Amino acid sequence: MLFTILLLSIKPKYAKQIFETKTKKVELRRVRTRLKKGDIVLVYVSSPAKVFVGSFEVEDVIESQASRKELKNFWNKFQDSIGITKQEFNSYYEGASIIVGILIKNIRLFENPVELERLQEELSYLRPPQSYRYLKDSEYEIIKALGEDKTAIMTDIVSG
Repeated sequence: MLFTILLLSIKPKYAKQIFETKTKKVELRRVRTRLKKGDIVLVYVSSPAKVFVGSFEVEDVIESQASRKELKNFWNKFQDSIGITKQEFNSYYEGASIIVGILIKNIRLFENPVELERLQEELSYLRPPQSYRYLKDSEYEIIKALGEDKTAIMTDIVSG
């Protein structure tokens, strides 16, 4: 594959905003990634759900210094697309040196979310990251295949 595949851990409420209500169109991070337009982000919904729910394509990546001026500019431009309040935004970036916004497009929800325990039957070494980690093509293909398996057990991604 000619693109990077990034595994992101996302809290259940934000995953719901991406995959169900589709109100979150920009994923915020405080750490630079190697992502570029056209790359794939696989989403792991953190505790209590602990499931891989789908993926999205990177429309673009916006990076800037986390200065007061840049934070204000970023907020003004993306406030309706980030799924948090201004207070939460300011708190999240307090002490940060960089603002990273991953713009989301082509959302693909797995037919069957892949529970962490099920994935570890196939890839015993794979542990969801605190923030993110890069995946090999083969790891992504296994997770994607499990998510498209019609016999997999359904899990509610918003429980908790």
